Amino acid sequence: MLEKPVTVGVISDTHGLLRPEAVAALRGSDRILHAGDIGAPEILKALEQTAPVTAVRGNFDTEAWARTLPQIEVIEIGGVSIYMLHDLARLDLKPEAAGFHVVVYGHSHQPKIEEKNGVLYFNPGSAGPRRFHLPVSVGKLRLASGNARGKLLTLDV
Repeated sequence: MLEKPVTVGVISDTHGLLRPEAVAALRGSDRILHAGDIGAPEILKALEQTAPVTAVRGNFDTEAWARTLPQIEVIEIGGVSIYMLHDLARLDLKPEAAGFHVVVYGHSHQPKIEEKNGVLYFNPGSAGPRRFHLPVSVGKLRLASGNARGKLLTLDV
């Protein structure tokens, strides 16, 4: 029996700003991953209204509320093993050797999907305040039977 695909919304670098366009783009997600630089606990509470949230702490998340968030999170959804962190430069393992299918990260504000050594590297970009000429974006992962496909969604803001 084929398992039902799972849709995972991915957001990062909100920096205290949760745009209605980001919430709308994440609707229909079975789960939401926030890859850090959240900026305020209210962001996570608001996202929880859409779907259960798993979040990691970013370098911007220095206040007391954020200290309870892990810097790294490992989760499995839809038969897919996901390694989450904020800054890809801090990746301290070889995901392919550790059996991960996906690495979710943020920090750079640059949306990017890349496959290396059989691992999908997924950065949804920044959904918060616009930086430089970079787009405001979120992403979605479609997970099923150990396979992952990613899609970036540029927000019209």
